[in-house]
Amino acid sequence: MPTNNIDLIRGIYDAFSNGDVATVMGSLSPGVIWNEAENNPWADGNPYIGPEAVASGIFARCAGEWEGFAVEVVELLDAGDTVIMLGRYRGTYKATGRSQNTQVVHVWRIDGGRVSRFQQYVDTLQLSLVMGKQ
Repeated sequence: MPTNNIDLIRGIYDAFSNGDVATVMGSLSPGVIWNEAENNPWADGNPYIGPEAVASGIFARCAGEWEGFAVEVVELLDAGDTVIMLGRYRGTYKATGRSQNTQVVHVWRIDGGRVSRFQQYVDTLQLSLVMGKQ
């Protein structure tokens, strides 16, 4: 059980990297509002509302479209009920064979010990180039 919001978010990244989908999904509130960055090809479902929408619209795509998709957490910043992650995306896009080292920022909002909102900011040009969308 996380003792603070930084521990909660660090636990989500650890669970994601270990393929522990149940822990990740259990950390999201039933009405979580999830937004991918504007101009991200996966922003087509914004906002993703609820854990099931996040699982099918985001996490299933990570697993299906990428080889070795990973989030490298560089720093977690504590802003009370908000946690900001500075990091990098890694992995190879299967359809193009191109690898990424893409800068990313995640903004997590926590309410009642669960994630209530998520906002991604990412280098969408780099992401689109790797995905062959440019």
